[in-house]
Amino acid sequence: MLPVPPTPAPRPISKDTQLCMSLAARPGNFGTRFHNWLYAALNLDYVYKAFTTTDLPAAVAGIRALGIRGCAVSMPFKEDCVPLLDQLDPSASAIGSVNTIVRSLSGLTPGALRGYNTDYMAVQQLARSRGLHAGQTFALRGSGGMARAVAFALRDIGLTRGVIVARNEAAGRRLAGELGLDWQLEGWQPELGDLCPDLLVNVTPIGMAGGPEVTELAFPVGAIAQAQVVFDAVALPAETPLILEARRQGKTVISGDEVAALQALEQFVLYTDVRPSPEQVRAAAEYARQ
Repeated sequence: MLPVPPTPAPRPISKDTQLCMSLAARPGNFGTRFHNWLYAALNLDYVYKAFTTTDLPAAVAGIRALGIRGCAVSMPFKEDCVPLLDQLDPSASAIGSVNTIVRSLSGLTPGALRGYNTDYMAVQQLARSRGLHAGQTFALRGSGGMARAVAFALRDIGLTRGVIVARNEAAGRRLAGELGLDWQLEGWQPELGDLCPDLLVNVTPIGMAGGPEVTELAFPVGAIAQAQVVFDAVALPAETPLILEARRQGKTVISGDEVAALQALEQFVLYTDVRPSPEQVRAAAEYARQ
């Protein structure tokens, strides 16, 4: 691991400071540390704070009423917040899932709340960087908001043959049906089925730090052996059991840690209209992981 970057001195908070925030059932520190590090490094008059809520409509109304610049949205609010917004970016409208809310500062409707999905943007960039392309097959385990972002991102770069493996039958069948994919109940073994996926994707809490399945593999060892690329959307730890096993077998990997940093960067740009240098992004992500 790289040395922890020094924390830049932040600007004093004033009445003019722009507030950005996040909403999650279980707030973490990655976004807070990532954004605030970059605000300080770039001398931007912003501050970022994580929140949770039991009243999503009231929370979104608060974003609108208080003039909050932007809000990251995590589980379980990504789909439920959609009808509470004024506009949807194409990255969110096709998926029906939002992970970023931005308050418009100009245009025909200043103050309007627009939803984006920077998970979708990040997954597309990372998938292309690993050489994924049209015609390849995949198995995706999960059916929630992040699973939708991943599945649609893969579809839109040409991966149209695959299977959704989910314990939630209604959500799994719906996602598979929207994309013309197969659906299977959890417990399906990819190496025993007709499909031998080129890509395996985990978008469940399996392997997540602090969870009950932290030591478990999201896919069997045999399925990993058949795949070319393995993608685990779990961000903490960065090296999940699935990623570690895939590396042991010499597979190309995409980690949730990479997705978290890249989608957070795209949120930062939406909030500030400033794109940090790659060096600044790497330093902010390294600081945020500590």
